[in-house]
Amino acid sequence: MSTVDRWRSRRSCLAVPGSSARFIEKARGLPVDEVFLDLEDACAPLEKEAARSRIVEALNGGGWRAGVRAVRVNDVTTQWTYRDVVTVVEGAGANLDCLLLPKVRDAGHVRWLDVLLTQIEQAVGLPVGRIGIEAQIEDAAGLSRVDEIAAASPRLEALVFGPADFMASINMKSLAVGQQPPGYSADAFHYVLMRILTAARANDVQAIDGPFLQVRDVEGFRESAARSAALGFDGKWVLHPAQVDAANEVYSPGQDDYDHAELILDAYEWHTSDAGGRRGAVMLGDEMIDEASRKMALVVAAKGRRAGLRRRSVFTPPR
Repeated sequence: MSTVDRWRSRRSCLAVPGSSARFIEKARGLPVDEVFLDLEDACAPLEKEAARSRIVEALNGGGWRAGVRAVRVNDVTTQWTYRDVVTVVEGAGANLDCLLLPKVRDAGHVRWLDVLLTQIEQAVGLPVGRIGIEAQIEDAAGLSRVDEIAAASPRLEALVFGPADFMASINMKSLAVGQQPPGYSADAFHYVLMRILTAARANDVQAIDGPFLQVRDVEGFRESAARSAALGFDGKWVLHPAQVDAANEVYSPGQDDYDHAELILDAYEWHTSDAGGRRGAVMLGDEMIDEASRKMALVVAAKGRRAGLRRRSVFTPPR
C-alpha cells in the first residue's frame, strides 16, 4: 500500500472554480504550492456535472507549476459527493494528489472518503493509498471533534480552517472573512486556530489557514497570514494572484533564520559525537544549544528546505 506525502509544501493553496476554464488555465503557471479545483462553493449547482469533466481534462492536460494538485469535492451530506469522487478519481487519479473534503463534522466523514478512494483505486489499478485527503473544519461541530478527525485516516495530510462557514455556525457578528470582528480587542480566532493546530501536530499532519476575502488588500492578507504563521500554521488559501507572493513569503522562514537553524543542527550533531566530546549542552557563539534547540531548528530547517532556500554558511568545528 502506498503512503501519502504529508509534508509537501502548502504555503500557498490556490482556490480555482472548477466551472471556469479561463481561471483553470490561468492557474497552471502561478507559483503556488497547491492548486485545488473546486466543485463545492465556487461551483454553481447547475455547473457541477460539467465541472467534473472539465477538471478531469485539466488534470490530465498537465502543465501545472503547483507541486500539489487537489480537488475540493462537495460535502458528504449532499447528492453530489460520491459522483464527484468517482468521476475525478476514475478519470484523472494518476494526476491527482489530494481530495479536499469540506464541512467535516466527524471522523466518519473522512473514513467514508478513505474507503471509497480505496475501492476506486483497486478497481482502476491505481496505487492504493497514494491519494491524500485534506479535511476542512468549518463549524462548531467539526471543531469539537477535531482530534478524532485528525486521527481518522492515514491518508490525511492536512486540516484546513474554513472561516466563513465557521463564523456563521457560531453566530459571529461579522461579514469580513479573514478579518477580526468589530467590538473585540483580542484575536477572535486564536482558540480556533490553536485547536486545529494542536490536533494537526498531535497526528503529524499540516495545518492550513483559510481565505482572506478582500483580495486586493494585500497588506490585510499579510497581517491575517502572519497571525497563523506565528502560531505554526503551514500555509493559507489564496484567492487571487496578488496574494500568492505574500503567502509564500509569510509561511517561509527568513534566510537568516534558516541559516541559523542549519548551523544549530550541524553544531549539535558535531558536539554530541565522539569527535565533539559527546556533550549535550554547548555554546554556538553566544547561544547555548541543547536537544530542545535541535528540535526547534529541525522545524525551521525543514520549512526552509521545502521552500527551496539554500544555506549561506557552513558550520566549522572548533579546533
